[in-house]
Amino acid sequence: CFLLTALGVTAGAHRLWSHRSYKAKLPLRIFLAAANSMAFQNDIFEWARDHRAHHKYSETDADPHNARRGFFFSHIGWLLVRKHPDVIEKGRKLDVTDLLADPVVQFQRKYYKITVVLMCFLFPTVVPWYIWGESLWNSYFLAAILRYTISLNGTWLVNSAAHMYGNRPYDKHVSPRQNPLVTLGAIGEGFHNYHHTFPFDYSASEFGLNFNPTTWFIDFMCLLGLATDRKRATKAMIEARKAKTGDGSA
Repeated sequence: CFLLTALGVTAGAHRLWSHRSYKAKLPLRIFLAAANSMAFQNDIFEWARDHRAHHKYSETDADPHNARRGFFFSHIGWLLVRKHPDVIEKGRKLDVTDLLADPVVQFQRKYYKITVVLMCFLFPTVVPWYIWGESLWNSYFLAAILRYTISLNGTWLVNSAAHMYGNRPYDKHVSPRQNPLVTLGAIGEGFHNYHHTFPFDYSASEFGLNFNPTTWFIDFMCLLGLATDRKRATKAMIEARKAKTGDGSA
């Protein structure tokens, strides 16, 4: 359940729908939308729109989880208060026509509450109880609640810790950093200085399959013919950027 949840965010809402770093055929998009509902981190449309604002206006008042407002705010506080007016104003100017044109995204948005109840809470509770005799108590509090809590914090650490702790080998002028611990918890999303430098790269890292289960998944989907057109930063591009703006740490 944790891996499904994470992939719904990393391979789905993030790398596919926010950045269009690869293309996915309909069966894969349906699978990722269902996994995204299991994650219960806002529907794909809202997640992708906010993430595009985060990249375009990073660490300004128009960034939904502006890390300059502190660890707590960027981790969870931004979800506990009203959005800054700049987030709303500039978010409306973003191009989201691709999201509006995707029937899978719009279906999930329309039926989001129902799919969350089914995928985030009912499915993880009923399957262990019905199939291998686990108690409803254990199924609900472990597979549903604990798994949900851990997955939320894994994603939030990308917004908080990966903007504060680590090195910046690609661009020392931006706050996002390389954070190995976040990489483990967010199945490949902790190479954050790289990601903000090359946001179009489907692997979100120059290291390919190393420490990157999300990249493994996308590559496997390509082998099955369910994903295509992976975008990648070239080695020459990466080395040139390191030499120009990196902090010399790699």
